[in-house]
Amino acid sequence: MKIRSVMCNNRKKAFQVKSSKGTMWLPYSKLEVRPSSNDSVARAFIDKELGSEGFSYVLTSGKEGTVHSEQVLEYNQDPSLLRDALLYKLTIEAQKRIKRSLLSTREISRRLRTSATQLYRLLDQTNYRKSVDQLLLLLHVLDCDVDLLVKSRNSTGKAA
Repeated sequence: MKIRSVMCNNRKKAFQVKSSKGTMWLPYSKLEVRPSSNDSVARAFIDKELGSEGFSYVLTSGKEGTVHSEQVLEYNQDPSLLRDALLYKLTIEAQKRIKRSLLSTREISRRLRTSATQLYRLLDQTNYRKSVDQLLLLLHVLDCDVDLLVKSRNSTGKAA
């Protein structure tokens, strides 16, 4: 995600980040180099070294910090980021299960009604153009049941 603009709001203690996905906020409390009342954010700018996919900020003391766009998306719970995280977890699990499986690659491909090349694409954790249902079908072929667990979060954002 390319960042179009970033503004610091010391009153709200948050950055306002504009991108093609809209306007999102990132509170100072989520930063590694945190501002304080004595050391506020002096300026924030889009970092060209990150390919405009992040921004840097400077505190009045001179300390600097950098934020990648994925941190902003994660805090704002962007659905595409959550989908990609689910795809990644399912892919890693499928890779583990295939290593332990007695089925050959050819047999797995046959059961999926696809080619070995497509199976390898499905097992590539960097490929996000696949669907969750393709991975669920692969796990089913590998004799796995996949259960979806929905949990409530407490006020800190961690699962309860």
